[in-house]
Amino acid sequence: MISKKIRKDHNGYIFITPFFIILSIFVIYPILYSIAISFTKWDGSIIPPEFNGINNYKKLVNDAFFRRSIRNTWIMWLGCIIPQMIFGLGLAVFLSERKLKGKSFFRWVYYLPNLVTMASVGALVFFLMNWPAGSVNRMLMTFGIIDEPYNFLENVFAARATISITLWWMWFGYSMIIFMAGIKAIPEEYFEAARVDGASKWQVFWNITLPCLKPIILYQVVTSVIGGLTMFDVPYVLTQARGNPQATTLTMVMYLYNTTFANYNFGYGATIGVGLFVIVMIFVAIAFRLINKNSAHD
Repeated sequence: MISKKIRKDHNGYIFITPFFIILSIFVIYPILYSIAISFTKWDGSIIPPEFNGINNYKKLVNDAFFRRSIRNTWIMWLGCIIPQMIFGLGLAVFLSERKLKGKSFFRWVYYLPNLVTMASVGALVFFLMNWPAGSVNRMLMTFGIIDEPYNFLENVFAARATISITLWWMWFGYSMIIFMAGIKAIPEEYFEAARVDGASKWQVFWNITLPCLKPIILYQVVTSVIGGLTMFDVPYVLTQARGNPQATTLTMVMYLYNTTFANYNFGYGATIGVGLFVIVMIFVAIAFRLINKNSAHD
């Protein structure tokens, strides 16, 4: 028997070096630099940053606007994710079970909003809901539903609902595609056995489809948490960066942007960024723990 010695050298590092160089320049360095700036007072000018210890973090803990931005972000995220999951899962089950002509067309139509940039969608919705000459106001007045233009974006509930519905419309098609892929991965024998036992469609969904899709649902929740907590484009465009009415649509990233680039407070803006990073990491860690727990049970 001829033994072959496995050759080990360092040539492989040559191929992975470009990745780590790009990662270091565009990810690791900005994170470390932001953390360093968060301990300073700096307006972004050529004057060097002034070290002020943990004062920025003390201010962040007691910052009412930051706490409000967290609450606003969660409210609008929940208003988006709940209907997104329901509609996405419902459509996925419907299109997977039914033999419809043009099924691919419906999948394409539902997924299409996800291909448009958020800023473009936000601008479109702004012109639809704008006061007083927005298209929605004109339509409602034409049909006699309202007598005078209604300022949707200056009402707390209407403004938040507009943002949530817009994000739901953009993303439920993506969720549908993911759920359809998960349903197709379920062994057909499960469904055949259920049909032989005389199970109804609801029983099949509740006892087979939904439990098998649990990892996919958790994955959707994880990615949605990351996207929801970093919500920026749509509320920024709809409220013209002000977070109106009364800062009830001000998200964490909007507050970060306004603090850093509108008020030129780069030191405290970096502190807000670090706080946002910590919050996202905490919820991602919780979600991954749930996924690993679910995988262990399976």
